[in-house]
Amino acid sequence: MSISRISAAFAKRAASGEGVFVAYLMAGDPDLETSKELLLGLPLAGADIVELGMPFSDPVAEGPTIQQAAQRALLAHTKMKDVLALATEFRAQHPDTPLILMGYANPIHYMGWEHFAEAAMKAGVDGLIIVDLPPEESEPLAQALDANDIALIRLIAPTTGEERLPQVLSGISGFVYYVSVTGVTGAIVPDGDEVALAVRQIKQHTDLPVAVGFGVRDPKTARIIAAAADGVVVGSAIVAALEAGGPKAALQLTKDLAEASQCKTRRAMI
Repeated sequence: MSISRISAAFAKRAASGEGVFVAYLMAGDPDLETSKELLLGLPLAGADIVELGMPFSDPVAEGPTIQQAAQRALLAHTKMKDVLALATEFRAQHPDTPLILMGYANPIHYMGWEHFAEAAMKAGVDGLIIVDLPPEESEPLAQALDANDIALIRLIAPTTGEERLPQVLSGISGFVYYVSVTGVTGAIVPDGDEVALAVRQIKQHTDLPVAVGFGVRDPKTARIIAAAADGVVVGSAIVAALEAGGPKAALQLTKDLAEASQCKTRRAMI
């Protein structure tokens, strides 16, 4: 059921010529109650898929905004059990919205690949993105996820050569997450033409939808990316809005970004 929720979200938008909007937040930022309020409100604000960050002390792929969110969550004593509890409550209130966990390998390895996958399945998780686990080292986790019907989603960077694409794409499901810029999250505004070219190259190697993230901060940029890809992922801007104005501000930004990403004219712009 879980992987089919992801497929259904992309199929629904594609049928209308629209892009999927994926919204990210950090579990436990700035505390569990606030992050729960935002998490439960994101689908109502227009998010088609939700990414829930698992706080980690050394988030090397993240820019300052999400690094600081992780630190706030850790200072609030957010544990893996708390992340899974948030996921469980989300699934109870939003039975059809895909939920993806995103983070780093160390906490999951400490918990145990199989134990984590079973717990995530019971919590209603649909997919997992592990930023720092290369394909060569991911087989034990991939097997555990597959046994529990959880999609393994990988990041593809602009520096990923075409000869390596088949290996990176091997064994994944749900969708492909293309990193639109070289660097950390929220660092640089992506170029629409370059993103469109990269998406076309990726689609030569897979039938999975391609969602694009990193550097998307506003509706204008979201609309440009949606014209070139199947989905738009926004994290840092939502996290920053939460820090500045609380859940209300973050949900309003989500609404604006979702409307831009789901623009019905996107197919005509490709």
